[in-house]
Amino acid sequence: MVKATTGNKLTLEEFLALPEGDINYEFVDGFAVAKVSPKFFHSALQRALLFLIYAWSKGKGRTVAEWAILLKRQGKDWAPVPDLTYISYERLPKSWQRNEACPVPPELVIEIISPDQMMKEFEEKAKDYFEAGVSRVWVVDPEAMSMRVFLSVDKRQVYTDDMPIIDELFPGLELTVRQIFSEAELI
Repeated sequence: MVKATTGNKLTLEEFLALPEGDINYEFVDGFAVAKVSPKFFHSALQRALLFLIYAWSKGKGRTVAEWAILLKRQGKDWAPVPDLTYISYERLPKSWQRNEACPVPPELVIEIISPDQMMKEFEEKAKDYFEAGVSRVWVVDPEAMSMRVFLSVDKRQVYTDDMPIIDELFPGLELTVRQIFSEAELI
């Protein structure tokens, strides 16, 4: 798949200074790379996950959609924009109220596969997230109605239907794929 970029190599500071617009970009290898334009299933799942995880995270941390994170990838500045991010108040204090990219690796990033994307891309991206300090990566596959939960670079679990998604990193959070897709009004 060909990814659209701004065409010119940028510094992280130049990338962060780009004006907001209709297209979201991630900073990868010195380029602003356009994210895939979400379709209905993607948007509905993102809303459902935001609603479900936000309800759980109140008082514990921040749950945000489409928030850039300042990380390192292969020793270079990297600013991915996951579909959803959860970061605890231990990592990002409640008092932090700046209108800028997330300055530290969060506990959880969630990516939703779009029709022209492949799971292989997200497996590689999960590896990059872990090497940058992210604790968990969830990848939702709307076509397969499943979620792949990456617990580490080498450990992952695929969830479908009513299998409970439980993780000691997120005490009290218990979801199922059926619940997420139902909340998204896709089943």
